Amino acid sequence: MRAAIYFTPPAGSALAQAAAQWLGRNPFDGEPTRMPDEQRDPLVASPARYGFHATIVAPFRLIGTSHLEDVDARLAEFCASQTPFEVTAAVPRALGAFFALVPAEPSAKLQTLEEAAVRAFAPFRAQPTEAEIARRRPERLTERQRDYLAEWGYPYVFEEFRFHMTLSGALPAAEAETLRPDLEAAFGGFDGQKLAIDQLAIFVEPEPEAPFRVHSVHRFETLPS
Repeated sequence: MRAAIYFTPPAGSALAQAAAQWLGRNPFDGEPTRMPDEQRDPLVASPARYGFHATIVAPFRLIGTSHLEDVDARLAEFCASQTPFEVTAAVPRALGAFFALVPAEPSAKLQTLEEAAVRAFAPFRAQPTEAEIARRRPERLTERQRDYLAEWGYPYVFEEFRFHMTLSGALPAAEAETLRPDLEAAFGGFDGQKLAIDQLAIFVEPEPEAPFRVHSVHRFETLPS
């Protein structure tokens, strides 16, 4: 079993519903959201398995003395101390070989949230195995990313963190161009809208390669000053 700390919009929000329809799966209940699509489904299989989210703390195995209830209690405590804020959403952008929704501009508050969460949940995380490290293709990482992978279990933390909500797997250029118009039709309406960062969720992978499900959601409770 692995747990992850993700940002995901509320289940009933327009963005969550659009993403669930796009990916074909709702991570809140695990149910399909549309009929199978033989052209799209292979292109979105990876983000559909993980569920629509932005990674805050990447999936991790729990250290031997920890339990999921401990992580849940810590997330409730962590979120109670956080203040809601907003970022400006953007249309899907290509990040390397895949598409994702990203903020229109960098957010120092997102960076601060991610760093605090990575440090807060480090005591629950088992060290990555050699096989887990190998799956990250360390030969393709920078020296700093390799150091972060070894120490924090994920190469894209702190300065390397980029908030994004993945909408496709890695795509060849031709398939990316084919998919782009459909993505823009599905998500173009969110361009320029405010995205509230006001909750975090625990997503759980019950066994290797199983779809992730939302285990719990905790709202930020500290009022803005």
